[in-house]
Amino acid sequence: MKFLIRLLVAAGLMLLLACQPEQAPAAGDTQHILRRGNGPEAETLDPHKARSDSAANILRDLYEGLVGEAPDGTLIPGAAERWDISADGLTYTFHLRGNARWSNGDPLVAADFVAGLRRTVTPATASHYATALFPIVNARAVQQGELPPAALGVTAPDEHTVQIRLIAPTPYFLGVLTHQSAYPIHRASLEKYGDQFARPGKLVSNGAYFLAEWIPNDHLTLQRNPYYWDAANTEIETVRYYPLDDPGAELARYRAGELDITYTIPATDFAWLREQFGAELHIAPYLSTYYYAFNLTRPPFQDAPALRRALSLVINREIIADQIAATGQLPALGFVPPGVANYQTQTFDYAAWPWEQRLAEARRLYAKAGYSRENPLRVEIRYNSGDIHARIAQAVAAMWHDALGVNSTLVGEEFKVFLQNRSQQQITQVYRSGWVGDYNDAVTFLDTLRGGSAINDTGYDSDKYNALLREAAMTADPAARRELLQQAERTMLADHPILPLYFYVSRHLVAPRVGGWTNHILDRHYSKDLALLTE
Repeated sequence: MKFLIRLLVAAGLMLLLACQPEQAPAAGDTQHILRRGNGPEAETLDPHKARSDSAANILRDLYEGLVGEAPDGTLIPGAAERWDISADGLTYTFHLRGNARWSNGDPLVAADFVAGLRRTVTPATASHYATALFPIVNARAVQQGELPPAALGVTAPDEHTVQIRLIAPTPYFLGVLTHQSAYPIHRASLEKYGDQFARPGKLVSNGAYFLAEWIPNDHLTLQRNPYYWDAANTEIETVRYYPLDDPGAELARYRAGELDITYTIPATDFAWLREQFGAELHIAPYLSTYYYAFNLTRPPFQDAPALRRALSLVINREIIADQIAATGQLPALGFVPPGVANYQTQTFDYAAWPWEQRLAEARRLYAKAGYSRENPLRVEIRYNSGDIHARIAQAVAAMWHDALGVNSTLVGEEFKVFLQNRSQQQITQVYRSGWVGDYNDAVTFLDTLRGGSAINDTGYDSDKYNALLREAAMTADPAARRELLQQAERTMLADHPILPLYFYVSRHLVAPRVGGWTNHILDRHYSKDLALLTE
């Protein structure tokens, strides 16, 4: 069953009238409903705890940070109508819009942003993105439990002013503030409901939409927020997100007219899709990397960089990118993707070696680690369920076996179970991962492997790598900072905690009735910027 929630606004009051059951709507019944495929089920709508791309897509409709984004990714005023940056680049002062409101009509005030930022770095929150806020004074110490949350360098001089102090000039900091880790929190809801505040009927948001219903494994519905400061320019009344982690099933629903936007497309149908859908198929550059990661906290990959290097050497990334992913992806011999501002993508030292040289070196290192075809390495490859992930795992396992004799066991898991097993590190050996940039800067990728980071499920903890990231964070000169970050990536690649496979492109089918679609380097498409066109 699906539910259509109609919102009426009368005399300044919102009345939620009724939930009326409906079957899959015919085209004529969905004139004002934008229907979006959204990959795996979102694990949470708590902005400070969410970690998946699926959750982030929804959260960008529900919330708004101090800084917003234009459809093409240009940074623009969000909940703050303007900001000032001190001459030394260390103090950011944001001035909130006077008409900013929460979805229940409460005024949005500076203390809501202070509370949200403090909550992200509070250890008890266990936010996977707390490190994104480490440029803020005392953020690291608060996250590590050395200082109380009140010590964070964020204050509210008055109800309409948020002031943030940084430890060093941070050229990408405004981009960080578009991320969910920097969203405000409705303090009364958090106080009343605790961690249950992000449920339907309880979640109060400050963005263009509010949460109307969430039926797990079926759909999630958002309604236009009449209190949003720019509600008059938000054209779409209702947005419905469908959790569809099978690209083939998603395509079938798109072809049946049940979706307006797909989360992705099946790789095996790429040529056919180009022929069949033409301008409806959108392929664009995207700051995202698909990779495998090694669990460095336990054998066989703990303290075994040479073994990890051997396994990386024998992966033919061209085959994976061109024949399996097969939608324009680029083979990845580094971690930070091309297109990142003020950065040159780094690569493994063997990136240009001929195949015979790579194979010989891999076999030498494999034997030195104590393995052979008679005594093969036995490894488990774990991934979240989905056709493309299964086929890549099969290909990697075959390459390892053919070149070295490695015996692999493949384990596909439901997304939430997979994330839990990854983070606990108790049973993983090699696991599928991917990273989507949270802002256009190399740090958004490199920070994921910083020692002690909540995002770092590999257990990688290199003193040299960590020191280079710290030095880069304190370096104002763009060229010097770039070199430090590139040196950090080279250091990490030499240690092989991860096995990059390819750099993504964004790929969607977008129905002709959807207006306003614009390519975005971070593949963000806010529903408030779209429209449903009438014939």
